[in-house]
Amino acid sequence: MAVLTGLVLSVHWPSQAAITEHAVQFPRGKSGTTIKGSVRGDQTVDYKLDAAAGQQMKVKLKPGNVYFNVLPPGSNDVAVFVGSRDGDSFAGTLSTAGTYRIRVYQMGNAASTGKLRNFTIEVSITGAAAAAAPGAAGGTATAKQDHIERAGQGRFDATGKVPCAWATGQPMNQCDFGVARAGAGTATVVVTRPDGRKRTIFFEKGQALGADLSQADGDMTFRASKEADLFKIQAGRERYEMPEAVIFGG
Repeated sequence: MAVLTGLVLSVHWPSQAAITEHAVQFPRGKSGTTIKGSVRGDQTVDYKLDAAAGQQMKVKLKPGNVYFNVLPPGSNDVAVFVGSRDGDSFAGTLSTAGTYRIRVYQMGNAASTGKLRNFTIEVSITGAAAAAAPGAAGGTATAKQDHIERAGQGRFDATGKVPCAWATGQPMNQCDFGVARAGAGTATVVVTRPDGRKRTIFFEKGQALGADLSQADGDMTFRASKEADLFKIQAGRERYEMPEAVIFGG
């Protein structure tokens, strides 16, 4: 299960002047809806919907001749899921409360020639919101989201190395990491594999919630356990061991 936030954070820059926005509301008593729309040329369409941290979002786009990104709260271009790279469906646990954007767009010849294409999006948000940490009520939404944005920009509070393995059965090696902390055990960790690929892991209130897994990874399983002060994380076929100090500092 992915955590919403593409991290590795990736970017798609549509023409900012051509962005059309629509607010999404689910029918009463329902946890999802179907959106029918169209996009012409280099136009970009944003569908905005609110969700709480800890809930699960699923997005499916049909047909596969247009693309969508998922942008976390507070982001105008940094995406947690990039459809042109990751495919036509996303499932993730939300690490931050706020307004998410499903950004639909075209690329290549379809964008440059003004081609009109219709699409359907199936979207759902399920599950309960994560419990707030004691004393967190006074925090602002901007402060809660800041660590995600800083991680995407490479503005880390600390860097170092953690044990990692990126294939089933492979012995642990060392991978570079950077962490952006929000305090109280909430942080975004970006791990760089030796081949240059990145994996982002999200922590909320001292718990590992998920990672930026997608269809392209082939396995979207996320598991985390803790032994003493060590987080043991499985993200798809990858394994990571992360000392508590990475998340809390010290």
